[in-house]
Amino acid sequence: MAPKLPIFLDNHSTTPVDPQVLEAMLPYFGAVFGNAASRSHVFGWKAEAAVTEARETLAGALGAAPKEVVFTSGATESNNLALLGAARAYRRKGNHVVTSVAEHNAVLDPCRQLEREGFEVSYLLPDRTGMTSAAAVEAALTDRTVLVSLMAANNEIGTLNPIGEIGRVCKLRGVLFHTDASQSFGKVPIDVNAMALDLVSITAHKLYGPKGAGALYVRSANPRVKLLPLLHGGGHEMGLRSGTLNVPGIVGFGAAVRLALRQREAEQKRVAGLRDRLHRGLNERLEGVTLNGHPTERLAGNLNVAFPYVESEPLMMDLKEVAVSSGSACTSASLEPSHVLRSIGLSDELAHSSIRFGIGRFNTEEEIDYTLERLAELVPKLRARSPAWQVAQGAPKIAAS
Repeated sequence: MAPKLPIFLDNHSTTPVDPQVLEAMLPYFGAVFGNAASRSHVFGWKAEAAVTEARETLAGALGAAPKEVVFTSGATESNNLALLGAARAYRRKGNHVVTSVAEHNAVLDPCRQLEREGFEVSYLLPDRTGMTSAAAVEAALTDRTVLVSLMAANNEIGTLNPIGEIGRVCKLRGVLFHTDASQSFGKVPIDVNAMALDLVSITAHKLYGPKGAGALYVRSANPRVKLLPLLHGGGHEMGLRSGTLNVPGIVGFGAAVRLALRQREAEQKRVAGLRDRLHRGLNERLEGVTLNGHPTERLAGNLNVAFPYVESEPLMMDLKEVAVSSGSACTSASLEPSHVLRSIGLSDELAHSSIRFGIGRFNTEEEIDYTLERLAELVPKLRARSPAWQVAQGAPKIAAS
């Protein structure tokens, strides 16, 4: 049976809101419309109760206490609050921050801002699979290091970092550890105490929840993490994030997390099966397909591959009925090769020939098979137009007319 078009295989950029999540949110756009900070009447009490329930859900998923969950507008705000807030708060202790060149721009840009403020930032180079080791982090630490920030799972190539090992290294050295877990939260188990995490950024829209709802875990003991807030005006969220709470979004976030945890094991197994079906099919139908990222330590739904001698932009234009990407959604308008792919040693040519497939909850075998057939048709056609491909195949190079 032919799948319904268009097909969405870009679930790392965002995910559709699950119908069950939408159902949970709808009352908070209508009858339950109160401000969660209004403590003097029933409208505010109902909104506050809904926020409290969601906070407890998120805390439980992290192995944290509810008071350690600070609601934000998304992972970008959470990352900014974590990096800028912590570095500024601990400046008297030190002015050194450690991160990786493969981080999302929501971490790299705040780091560049810290450099403008006089901080020193060390940008670690991951290995060829995209992984940053605990040993590399330990070697970068100095007596002036106050913060390490490394993502739990890479948003482009899906590689999982050993955040538990890194957390333990940071703990022993008395350095705060922040991880951007926006891609892995709800898909890969996380425990802030077992992994020695001090700050964790998460977001709803990567987990079949709404856009505009995120959170930051902030450790309250051993150590109690101090942050300088970015937003001022009311002292909401334990004084760390002022502003009227997005109650419908927060309710949706909680519902999305409950749903994800309830079906995580089965869902991740199914999604990994679809990913492997796509990868296997590409290798069977096409020459020279190469995997970007770690072969096993990766997100279940991630497949990032290079099609040598094929430019990704023309390929995506021809494959217009299937939504895929060549990198992060936040840099999709850029013609520069992916900084993540370059960081793991890919040439500009291979980086420009790479496609990211993000497979998710609502994808089917029929959609994967359709995508395979289309790629098996398009890639050889595009390669046939490439003089470099002809040279690689041993054919005489055709001179331009």
